[in-house]
Amino acid sequence: QVQLVESGGGLVQTGGSLRLSCAASGRTFSDSAMGWFRQAPGKEREFVACISRNVRNTYYADSLKGRVTISRDNAKNTVYLQINTLQPEDTAVYYCAADPTYYRPRPRTSVRDYEYWGRGTQVTVSS
Repeated sequence: QVQLVESGGGLVQTGGSLRLSCAASGRTFSDSAMGWFRQAPGKEREFVACISRNVRNTYYADSLKGRVTISRDNAKNTVYLQINTLQPEDTAVYYCAADPTYYRPRPRTSVRDYEYWGRGTQVTVSS
């Protein structure tokens, strides 16, 4: 089991930045690849970014590439998502997720790739 708790969301003006955090407990955090997803009202949950267990590999949604950075600190059992130049369309609940599967032949961009999920943190961008 992995328990995930997101934090760092809030209300921010257009053009601002946020750093989201996801603290993990339970099963060894460093054994899991981690991902961030978001879900806007009335829309499906969509992939944002993922990072491998050893920190060497990251992957981003094309629509967000250049504005977001995923990172992790295995010593602190925490994964981060830095989002810059926020736009109103970034308003959503942001979720982190953990995938303990050792290997996948492709980037973990599907919700089905992840076994554990946090409850999310709300990000609201005002225009």
